[in-house]
Amino acid sequence: MKKLSFNLLVDGVPYMVKAEPFSFNEEQRYNVSFNGSETYIFAWDEEILRYAPIGEVSVELSMALQQEIASKLYEVTPSKE
Repeated sequence: MKKLSFNLLVDGVPYMVKAEPFSFNEEQRYNVSFNGSETYIFAWDEEILRYAPIGEVSVELSMALQQEIASKLYEVTPSKE
């Protein structure tokens, strides 16, 4: 899978998102940045059943932005079936 770029509009704010997939312990994860931000790692979260940023930096991102990014990542991630 190659690098992804997509635009989002969340709460009236435009975001240019870049996501680069990688595997970790046979799990699909993404390095995600937007509008020149630092890179966040998004991984599948079994509790909330969506991709979510991991680590303490996740509190820096609004829930609305997290959910929009997660939705896009879910759309492009190949099924494990």
